[in-house]
Amino acid sequence: MLVVPTVEICIADSEDMSQRLPHDGKAQGELLIRGPHITGSYYKIDKPEAFPGGWLATGDIATIDPKGYMTICDRSKDVIKSGGEWISSKDLEGHLSALPGIAQVAVVAAEHPKWDERPVCIVVPVEYGTPPTLEQMHAHCLKDGVFAKYECPDDVLLWKELPMTGTGKISKKEIRIKLKADGYKLPSLRSKL
Repeated sequence: MLVVPTVEICIADSEDMSQRLPHDGKAQGELLIRGPHITGSYYKIDKPEAFPGGWLATGDIATIDPKGYMTICDRSKDVIKSGGEWISSKDLEGHLSALPGIAQVAVVAAEHPKWDERPVCIVVPVEYGTPPTLEQMHAHCLKDGVFAKYECPDDVLLWKELPMTGTGKISKKEIRIKLKADGYKLPSLRSKL
């Protein structure tokens, strides 16, 4: 997607918004935007971190290629930060939804003491089917080198339904709240009795 005239875009390091990333089509960073008709503040809300250096921080993770084409990869709050690498929950969801036996899938981050976060799949199986196992998901992700081994999910949970937002989207915020309330831990972190 190209931007309209008078609007500027760039990508920045999410940890240090003053550090701009290259427009090489590979570097992923927080999408910043500015222009004469882009807001410069929120009404009656003091939130300076939303406007670093006069840019609007969109909350999206994107790439920009040398010709200026921008691709949104994920939402910054949904990207899984594992061992210094970013794993796109959106890409994993899109790829895993092609497996038979899955009606809906959401991928969220679970805390990990060594890797910071690891991906967990929440699957709603089709009504009369058998959902794929974690091993089948790994094989599907690794086939043809689509994903690296570290990007594969660490666990799969079967739910009857996924929480939805008022606009009909999967609510990852509600999924994270439920996992926390349930005391969810990754299989590798569960105590062995």
